[in-house]
Amino acid sequence: MRRVSIRAAMVFFTSCAAFAQTTAGTPSFEVATIKPAAPPATSMGPGGGMRIAMRMGARGGPGTADPGQITYSGMPMKDLLVNAYGVKTYQVSGPSWMDTERFDIVAKVPPGASKDDVKLMLQNLLAERFKLTLHREKKDLPMYALVVAKNGPKMKESPPDDPDAKDDSAPLDPAAAAANRQKAIESAMRAMGRGGDMPQLPPGAGRGTSMMMMNGRARMTSPKQTMAQFAEWLVRQLDRPVVDQTGLTKKYDLALDYAPESVGGRGPMGGMLPPPPPGGEGGAPAEPDAQAAPSLFSALQEQLGLRLEQKKGPVDMLVVDRLEKTPTEN
Repeated sequence: MRRVSIRAAMVFFTSCAAFAQTTAGTPSFEVATIKPAAPPATSMGPGGGMRIAMRMGARGGPGTADPGQITYSGMPMKDLLVNAYGVKTYQVSGPSWMDTERFDIVAKVPPGASKDDVKLMLQNLLAERFKLTLHREKKDLPMYALVVAKNGPKMKESPPDDPDAKDDSAPLDPAAAAANRQKAIESAMRAMGRGGDMPQLPPGAGRGTSMMMMNGRARMTSPKQTMAQFAEWLVRQLDRPVVDQTGLTKKYDLALDYAPESVGGRGPMGGMLPPPPPGGEGGAPAEPDAQAAPSLFSALQEQLGLRLEQKKGPVDMLVVDRLEKTPTEN
């Protein structure tokens, strides 16, 4: 069976601030065009492997270098709802096509609009063009508790901040950030072509958590992270609520290597969500390939000394009552 390597470069942006109407009347984009997103670009790499590249996310709008225009590229409908209502993907219930049908939206933002205004504008755009109606309700859903494994944590505690060090917490300007991301992608592609190890992101390629994927493996690196922040990262991978119950209060430099296809929900590579190892301690099934990356659940325990316990609890939901698959004309 020919081995297929899937290489993906994704840029995600999700705004989760609460919204409030701050202008008179109903906030609306001045102009907005909507069209179905083009399929991901594919090409054949060395050895016949398939390369897939997809850009998905939002750019521009209030608080950016281009406040007068916001562009949503390749966004699944569910992600548009997440942006519009400030919720998590697992809080949106509706037709299955919301995960697969992607759209490109270019919208002109009125002068002086805030990020909260843009949320309301997107809500109204979805209602007008996709005939969206929805309601809120509470449901009991499966969730996870992040806890310390039996033998204790294995994470590296972050060193204290140097008061004399140069402050590099400010974000890079857009051109520099884009250039560094491109360097990271090119580095990964070269390593893939050589069949080499997972490359490290170059300095400045991203702030906070960084992700690289190649040859069925994923590497997450995240400096100076609290356990609450790490639990939030796990939420995005598992598409389930994750509650921090580790009791750990310090910051840690985290690194995690795992198989992205083992992640369920709407993680980088999708797939069915496997349960944690029986009892949460040991008992993980042997990997079929000695070179294969461990599942996310196994990697958490083996590399970080953490585990996930299955639970169930109430979650506030957005339930879609009506949503047209094809928008009205621009």
